[in-house]
Amino acid sequence: MIKSMTGFGRAEVADASRKFTVEIKSVNHRYLDVNIKLPKTLNFFESAIRSLLKEYIERGKVDVFISYEDYTEENYSLKYNAGLAEQYMTYLKEMAEQFGIENDVRVSTLSRYPDVFVMEEQSPDEQKLWAGLEQALRQAAAQFVESRIKEGERLRADLVEKLDGMISYVDYIEERSPQILEEYRMRLESKVQELLGDRQLDDARIAAEITIFADKICVDEETVRLRSHILSMKETLLAGGGMGRKLDFIAQEMNREANTILSKTTDLKVSDVGINLKTDIEKVREQIQNIE
Repeated sequence: MIKSMTGFGRAEVADASRKFTVEIKSVNHRYLDVNIKLPKTLNFFESAIRSLLKEYIERGKVDVFISYEDYTEENYSLKYNAGLAEQYMTYLKEMAEQFGIENDVRVSTLSRYPDVFVMEEQSPDEQKLWAGLEQALRQAAAQFVESRIKEGERLRADLVEKLDGMISYVDYIEERSPQILEEYRMRLESKVQELLGDRQLDDARIAAEITIFADKICVDEETVRLRSHILSMKETLLAGGGMGRKLDFIAQEMNREANTILSKTTDLKVSDVGINLKTDIEKVREQIQNIE
């Protein structure tokens, strides 16, 4: 199987205490680039999240969105500041004696003084948090990978079809090359006959001219290498696995051979086929950029 670098996955894991929601989406990228957006409460898990995602993803620009809802009240506790309350009472007593007034402070009044009672946030249970978060991450990642595989299979089918079409172009160029030489011989002989009239043609000179022309337009090496590259790419696609970089290199070599064929040919029909060949190679290169 092959994987596209375009994918999406979403998972939600919830119980009576908390809920985790994870969304993963990606586009093509030369390397693995992971951007994680998560609540402050879960910040200390970022490194673990990156390590987990590397089990599922090799390449791509990946955005991960994580949301967290806590339904419990365990994360806060009420604290009584006895020392501060004692100081309040000491100063209130001094005020009553200083001004000769009644000290009528009751417990309910004292409890409302600043910081006598405070709400303290408790440290979360990291083990419980990670258990829920990991479950959501793995479910989302599995769905994400599945979407990449489906898209990758579509890419493979389209690429194989284009490669088969390119093989037919190479076949045509190889079949056309001897015809080009024969047509050149006929034109050359006709031109020489026109110039010489009834005089004898020099067959050796004609043969030498055709040999020189054949050397200039010969693309046998290029078509052999091009055919080999096309078949190599097809085999790589059918083998599956991580192959994006290898396919990109093969496509570059294919483009180089196609350029050489176009630069050598003097035949309009071969030029047309060469242009079609280059167009398909460019289409293949664009699609390859989206393979992991």
